[in-house]
Amino acid sequence: MRTTLLAVTAAVASFGTLAFADNHEAAAEGTILETAAAAGSFTTLAAAVEAAGLTETLSGEGPFTVFAPTDEAFAALPEGTLDELLANPEQLSSILTYHVVSGEVTSDQLTEGQEVTTVNGAPATITLEGGPMINGANITQPDVQASNGVIHVIDAVILPPEGEAASQ
Repeated sequence: MRTTLLAVTAAVASFGTLAFADNHEAAAEGTILETAAAAGSFTTLAAAVEAAGLTETLSGEGPFTVFAPTDEAFAALPEGTLDELLANPEQLSSILTYHVVSGEVTSDQLTEGQEVTTVNGAPATITLEGGPMINGANITQPDVQASNGVIHVIDAVILPPEGEAASQ
């Protein structure tokens, strides 16, 4: 059952990313959350944002830069991890806010070795060699514009360094 669910999620995620690219111009009309929802490949992220109580924040004025893991990225977490996080809103919020930077940071502003301070309070590191990444997660689709910021699609869930996460 889990294997089937993961296969379906992966298929939907790949089609959703294509839809995201096709609707790039229209996406700038909606907020980060509306834009991600319209793409269809961020249902897990949207559910996690809601469970963590961050919906209103990420629908706010911004601007924000969100490094958004796809459904496939969440599915790659060890079995049971997502369920544990969804049951712990404080830890979930800490992880999700580690994917957000205040202000709009586009891909042309990223530099090798750059440290960005996340809303979580902990720094994340940008690398460009071999393609743009944040903490080892590939930025697979940069610069998706939204009315309150920009989304960079990533292929993994990034975790704040232990002991450096700000409490939310």
